[in-house]
Amino acid sequence: MNNKILILFLTIATTFFGSFLVTNKPQQKEKNKDKATKISETKEKEKTIAITKVDTVQNKPKTGLEVDTFDLANVKLKFLKKNAHASYYHNKFNGRRTASGKKFDNNAYTAAHKKLPFGSMVKVTNEANGKFVIVEITDRGPFSKVREIDLSRRAFMDIASNKNSGVVIVTLEVLETKK
Repeated sequence: MNNKILILFLTIATTFFGSFLVTNKPQQKEKNKDKATKISETKEKEKTIAITKVDTVQNKPKTGLEVDTFDLANVKLKFLKKNAHASYYHNKFNGRRTASGKKFDNNAYTAAHKKLPFGSMVKVTNEANGKFVIVEITDRGPFSKVREIDLSRRAFMDIASNKNSGVVIVTLEVLETKK
């Protein structure tokens, strides 16, 4: 009698665990496929970097934001500084003129640096999480010996791990076009 119960239990257990393993294999393949897709998307993002700007060159009505893309094959990154402190502008500066003469917009990808020429494009990478943004230097500052760069609020929030912090440790690289 005990042998029959044991055989019945083993049969039920094998059937249950066998169907469990068979049904979970496609899910595992889908998870692996998702990981492969994420990796390929990340590699694609590394090939091209999108920068959002307002169209000011042409006399079109400013209906929205346009996207310019940089092909990394034509761009050279020149290392500037590691372990730099980055902060962001307060909203009270929104709409005021910057040192370059442009109006400051906290929703644009802009920054202030003490020495870099206006119009320089800088890749700012958060060392804690690896997120980065590309910003244009439009202003002078920050006027603190500790901080290296002031980012617009949007650029700062895009790379910040902790949205409540006011300073992030970053790596700075200047974008230069290859000749």
